[in-house]
Amino acid sequence: MVAALRERLRSRTVLVVVIAVVVLAVAGIVVGAVSSSSHVTSRSQFVTGTPENGTPVRLDTTLYIPSGTPAPAVLLSQGFGGDKGDLAGTAKKLADRGYVVLTYSARGFGKSGGLIHFASPDYEIRDASRLVTYLSGLRQVEKVDGRAQIGAAGSSYGGGISLLLAAADHRVGAVAADITWNNLSHAFFPNNAGSTAGVFKRLYVGSLFGNGFGNSQGLLAQLAAGKAPTELPRSVSCGNFAPDVCSAYQASAEAGAPTAALRTIMTAASPSTYLSKIDAPTLLTQGEQDSLFPLTEADANARGIAAHGTPVRVVWRQGGHDDSSVGGGTATSAAASWFGTTLGAGHGTVSERQSFEYTEQAGVVSAATGDAADKVLRADGYPGIGGTSAAKTRTVDVRGPTQPIASPAGGTPSNITSIPGLGGILNRLGSVGGSALALPAAPGQTAAFASAALTSDVRIVGAPTVRLTVTPRSSGDVVLFVGLRDLDKDGSATLPSQLVSPLRIADARAGVPTTVTVRLPAVVRNIQTGHRLVLTVSSTDFAYANETQPREYAIALAGGSAAVTVPTVGGTTVSGGHPITWLIVGLVVAALVALGVAAVFLRRRLTLKPVPELAGVPVSIEHLVKEYRGGYRAVDDVSFRVERGQVVGLLGPNGAGKTTALRTLVGLITPTSGEIHVFGEPVVPGAPVLARLGSFIEGPGFLPHLSGRDNLRLYWAATGRPEDEAEFGVALDIAGLGGSIDRRVRAYSQGMRQRLGIAQAMLGLPELLVLDEPTNGLDPPQIAEMREVLRQYAETGRTVIVSSHLLAEVEQTCTHVVVMHRGKLVAAGSVDEVVAGTAGEQLAVDDPQQASRVLAAAGIGVQVVPARRALEDVFLDLIGSD
Repeated sequence: MVAALRERLRSRTVLVVVIAVVVLAVAGIVVGAVSSSSHVTSRSQFVTGTPENGTPVRLDTTLYIPSGTPAPAVLLSQGFGGDKGDLAGTAKKLADRGYVVLTYSARGFGKSGGLIHFASPDYEIRDASRLVTYLSGLRQVEKVDGRAQIGAAGSSYGGGISLLLAAADHRVGAVAADITWNNLSHAFFPNNAGSTAGVFKRLYVGSLFGNGFGNSQGLLAQLAAGKAPTELPRSVSCGNFAPDVCSAYQASAEAGAPTAALRTIMTAASPSTYLSKIDAPTLLTQGEQDSLFPLTEADANARGIAAHGTPVRVVWRQGGHDDSSVGGGTATSAAASWFGTTLGAGHGTVSERQSFEYTEQAGVVSAATGDAADKVLRADGYPGIGGTSAAKTRTVDVRGPTQPIASPAGGTPSNITSIPGLGGILNRLGSVGGSALALPAAPGQTAAFASAALTSDVRIVGAPTVRLTVTPRSSGDVVLFVGLRDLDKDGSATLPSQLVSPLRIADARAGVPTTVTVRLPAVVRNIQTGHRLVLTVSSTDFAYANETQPREYAIALAGGSAAVTVPTVGGTTVSGGHPITWLIVGLVVAALVALGVAAVFLRRRLTLKPVPELAGVPVSIEHLVKEYRGGYRAVDDVSFRVERGQVVGLLGPNGAGKTTALRTLVGLITPTSGEIHVFGEPVVPGAPVLARLGSFIEGPGFLPHLSGRDNLRLYWAATGRPEDEAEFGVALDIAGLGGSIDRRVRAYSQGMRQRLGIAQAMLGLPELLVLDEPTNGLDPPQIAEMREVLRQYAETGRTVIVSSHLLAEVEQTCTHVVVMHRGKLVAAGSVDEVVAGTAGEQLAVDDPQQASRVLAAAGIGVQVVPARRALEDVFLDLIGSD
């Protein structure tokens, strides 16, 4: 018999393994087919570019050719400081999607010749146009009515070149420009108070121009290998920059303001100068974590191009120059889809009105890592950063008295908000620059004005505005940095995307107030109910050129209080990723999970089978044993039954086996032997019947960075059941946390966490509720309230099992008890039965019947009853000296 049983189990295990191998093999074949949908070949060659002072210049290129040509082509341009090698991954992805792709190193970079003129129409843009000519002559590039189908794409420097190329060369049929600029003057010397004079973005612009001095890593590698250095810049003071660009930049950096020469160069290299000439449908993807080219740059490009009837699509993605580790895949996927809509045979006119997408951090999804999941929302039409008829605006009042601030000599020490290349990372980590109200704010340099606690969520999508009054104590230019922060209930302030708005008030007079309208940074941020908006005005910022002379200012809200006008955009949530790939991944994961669950079921189905006659019984436990290594039996041959409408108290001293029994009941651990049935169905990990059960075992576990409300919603979403079945209102009433339900759980007391955990267990009003020590951390009034909740819950026909060490509470709350001691069951039944069965004392009279007659004759009614002791006394008798 035993041998036959083992053979049947072994055959089923082999079957499960075979099925798993087949599923994985098939999935691998399909995924491989999707990821390698086309065979791509590549070849490198030099193409002649624009001559430099009469000297020929060669451009180092690589051509990626997919199978199935002719196909549309994409000219892919690099970021500043890189070369064509940085584009290989993106090029292969586009080629896998069926595009012919040409990458190249721009002049002055990599192995290409020439000097850097920074997106000059006379040099870099003419180079790109020559590459369009090269692509047009290739037989692998698709032609429609004799016209080669060519798109231009790139990020940052490459995105700017793509826009400028589209304006200069109308053979470009579509553009996909990512994290790029509109106007270099605005980007390098921004001013958000409307003045022409800006504030020098010292750190980022200096870092950007430093990329034109060659590859320092390559130089170090050559020195380490003992080789003669070949990676030297062409000029010690100017690197690979053309002399006019170098001198104009150096003079402007020294002055802290653009010289006339630099303005001329920046104007020529700015798409804003040529937007009216772009007739190619344009995709603009811009990073939300970007202090170099913020969302305002893409907004200006979008409005300028669309003003002349050219179709424009705008996508605000995660990442950017401050966080290059995320968002690149989004940009590549969006570009491939855009070119699929705009290039090649069979494509008609592209609609002028395109959908708008933006990304919102959806919240913490991992208690271990704290990683955030992105939520992408789509709106019908691009609203602009300030809001249009397609968007809504909302005003939030901020208040506060006039506040003095000072700017120290040389701007040191400075407030720190963003650091080039790290702002987005810091935003996620919440460390440096997380708040100008906390570290690392410099003392005496920041004024703050706060709103009242918000009564509803405020989603910022764009650039808010506010009016400020500034009064300097001495005459001269005023330089300030304005931010809008999210202050949570715990007092932690977050600066969205680590962005501030610099402003310069030129020629301000001592003692004379100046009122200005400030456009705050364009961001995406959902400010939750109960949080506050805090407007901060600082006199310094580490990333910018600060005032060199000590200054003092009085900062006030215009009119004593100010309304922050907040643009907001609705939208529907959309999912990302390649649909076929995600479908396959989902099927594989589902299959593996199903196989794992099936393996458990197959292993135990011979001993655990459905019992139809127990379908109406919430819990039936027969001969339950849980044994651990070393022979220790936490639960030893325990049997009991729980009926509908009962409130059952599971009692026992520490180590009695109560929690182990509950863990096996809810499928968290597998018993060594015995049977557990819930509503007649056997319990194993993952059993479907567990959906009819709500549990709270060994204390609550929540995501600390989310609010109580969000924790409940996230938990329910994980069940996959409709939201209207959650009964959130009932759960919140049970929690009784009031306004604290919208605070982060990390600020909760033990009692608050306990109440939230009980509310979570009651979501969906399960038929069976299992609670382990539910009154821990509750005060007496809360315990009394919980007692009533459990009673009423059972009166609806549902069932409750609670373990507790508060015997008086069990006696007042429970209808039945199960007493365990050293893993064994020592008593079970109704509270009255358990107490009566051990009392043993009756009315002490020799002849109860005779006494009754005597008392009755005297007119006194009498009934003989057993003496009742407290449950606590009975419990102590049952467990003995323990």
